[in-house]
Amino acid sequence: MTDTRSSRRQRNAPTINDVARVAGVSPMTVSRVINGEQVVRPATRERVDEAIKALNYAPSAAARMLAGGDEVRVGLLYSNPSSSYLSEFLVGSLDQASRSGVDLVVEKWDEETSIQSVVAHLERSRIDGVVLPPPLCDLGELVDALDEAGIPAVAVATGRAPADMSAVSVDDRRAAYEMTRHLIALGHSRIGFIKGNPNQSASAKRFEGYAQALSEAGLPVLDELIAQGLFTYRSGLDAAEQIMALAEPPTAIFASNDDMAAATVAIAHRSGLDVPGDLTVCGFDDTSLATTIWPELTTIRQPVSEMSRAAVELLVRQLKGRRGGTAQAEHLVMDHALIRRQSDAAPRLRPRHRAGA
Repeated sequence: MTDTRSSRRQRNAPTINDVARVAGVSPMTVSRVINGEQVVRPATRERVDEAIKALNYAPSAAARMLAGGDEVRVGLLYSNPSSSYLSEFLVGSLDQASRSGVDLVVEKWDEETSIQSVVAHLERSRIDGVVLPPPLCDLGELVDALDEAGIPAVAVATGRAPADMSAVSVDDRRAAYEMTRHLIALGHSRIGFIKGNPNQSASAKRFEGYAQALSEAGLPVLDELIAQGLFTYRSGLDAAEQIMALAEPPTAIFASNDDMAAATVAIAHRSGLDVPGDLTVCGFDDTSLATTIWPELTTIRQPVSEMSRAAVELLVRQLKGRRGGTAQAEHLVMDHALIRRQSDAAPRLRPRHRAGA
């Protein structure tokens, strides 16, 4: 009797066809809305969402993947020292995985683990495709190993995506160029720069933008004003100390991410300097850290959550395309923005006094 009641409830439950009829669209359009695909017009998406709510429709796994077939498992493989970057990346990935009706499996890669072991683990876990945030997006051996294993991947925030691999990025070179031009326009001529980790291609692009802006303004690119960072807060402390120890320190420091910029602000405060009165500090990424320190950071907004959402969507689309024999690589360059807050200002006209001087 229980089985009979259960089957009767299942027969009476609304179907994807019911939702399509109420919304006045095709079942495929309903599937696209459920899968979170962006090709559906906002007005149509709204009608479908209203129909789903009105019918109290709960899509089955089969309905969620109507356009693709079986259950899909997407892996997020990460090895990134910035917790603020990762938290935003994870939020976007989880959100889009839910919209697309796929399972998201989050895996941390320990550098001591071999690439072969990582790929074998992904295969045992029945991962259909992988999202690779930095720095793994630039690890050529890993990308090649995934390709050999037949596991498609989408690279996020890489400066050199292979032509046959889908990728989501911003124009790092242009973004850093715009920030440096902004500092020059404020009146700064001695501008320090903290490089990102050399294992990430975006680091080189950001330095190129900085150097290009200086050269175009007729300002020299001075080695003494450049310090190597690793995208970590700790490395930012060391790099900022190195630059600020100069006999003639800069009036502004542009760090390649918000973690290192926040560390630079800390070094300035410890030295008795006012930010931005004595030292302008700018970052890159616009993670939550940028607005949780004082003063809040002027920074480049890289839409991390949106980029991770787009990466999951691209990967799901590629997996469905594979099943239909229409898969192709897509390269998406997202917009960045220069966000001004309280950490930048024109340089002081009077001499600066450092603690202990």
